[in-house]
Amino acid sequence: MYFKRKAYDKLLEWKDKYADKYAVLLEGARRVGKSTIAEQFAINEYKSYILIDFSKASNEEIACFDDINDIDMFFLRLQAVRGIDLYEHESVIIFDEVQLFPKARQAIKHLVKDGRYHYIETGSLISIKKNIKNILIPSEEMKIQIYPMDYEEFCDATDNSYSMLEKISAMKKGVGQNVNRKLMRDIRLYMAVGGMPQAVEAYVNGENFSMIDQVKRQIIGLYEDDFKRLDPSGRLSAMYHSIPAQLSKDVKRYRISKATGKRKTSKDEKLIYDLIDSKTVLPSYNSTDPRVSLSLTKDLDSYKMYIADTGLFITLMFIDRPVTENDIYTKLLSDKLPANLGYLYENLVAQIIAASGRELYYHTWKKKDSTHYYEIDFLISKGSKVSAIEVKSSGTGKHESMTEFRKKYSKNVDECYILSQKDIDKKDDINYMPIYLMPFLCK
Repeated sequence: MYFKRKAYDKLLEWKDKYADKYAVLLEGARRVGKSTIAEQFAINEYKSYILIDFSKASNEEIACFDDINDIDMFFLRLQAVRGIDLYEHESVIIFDEVQLFPKARQAIKHLVKDGRYHYIETGSLISIKKNIKNILIPSEEMKIQIYPMDYEEFCDATDNSYSMLEKISAMKKGVGQNVNRKLMRDIRLYMAVGGMPQAVEAYVNGENFSMIDQVKRQIIGLYEDDFKRLDPSGRLSAMYHSIPAQLSKDVKRYRISKATGKRKTSKDEKLIYDLIDSKTVLPSYNSTDPRVSLSLTKDLDSYKMYIADTGLFITLMFIDRPVTENDIYTKLLSDKLPANLGYLYENLVAQIIAASGRELYYHTWKKKDSTHYYEIDFLISKGSKVSAIEVKSSGTGKHESMTEFRKKYSKNVDECYILSQKDIDKKDDINYMPIYLMPFLCK
């Protein structure tokens, strides 16, 4: 099943403006839909295409790269092996899972310079050291980050009206209890299913949540296999698994030692970067001074971790059970999960911000004459100013940190938002917004 993806429009722009000078690399976690997007684009937009999947490429296909210095012979052999004709300026060659054969990635420089055809690469774990060792990374390569399906893509796939949310966001007025309750249930459905195309397809095909959960477990299993290949000790896997537990404790930063049960080592620091490079997680960095710049005041030693897909997050929370029962999902959809699971909504907001192409930032500062801290969950740049976001699981509750943030950074604040399940409202210069409107705060 093919779903409409925003990356397709980015590929159209690449083909129109840049494809004669650059290959395009679709980068992202495994099973986010990179290969499907690339092949569907090739089918629709080119006269012919050749796809080489390096996870299962034949010896004959691999042998073609022995002739890369003789580029005419390379193309002749490739067409002969695949039985597909290539047409100058009307054909595209796809290198799928290119990280598995770095020699092909290095060849991009020469292939693009030749100019006869266009090139799309897809890859996961693309910057891991062993995947770039001894090769020259081509400068003739543009990157498009592929995320799990965002909420707009999910609504399109499930025939929900995203355009109505746009209108509600533009009006900035409450919609009433009944409508708000329905729209919150819709986005909780997105949380439950997640944005992995296989899980969405299972839902669209009418599968129950136990079956959908099984699909997500299989994806997590693939991630586990990758982690074990990178780190047989199991520490990398432990770092991934500890994310829900660390978020549940509402700590102000991720701690490697809590994940591994041992004192942090320099190797652990490297493993964290490998985990981030896998695109299965979303790091959020503490900005030490939002008055200056979020990126320039990023504290690389103080960060939180989120799971890149909230649907996988939910499955990971209950991974110790044989399968996450339907009643867990029923409780989620009816908003009957325990209140202490509010960090699910925090992970959802992180996923929405990341899907908009933004880096994640938060901010903490110490309370006066206290060992405790104030904390703003998320910061978003708005020109020279920042907007602050706090996420609440149910009611709007207390928001002492937001009040103090407005005082401390009054000259630098654009807007302040409390996101919850409540309807739109505004009090004391603080905007109260339902979580389903979060995508429009990123525009």
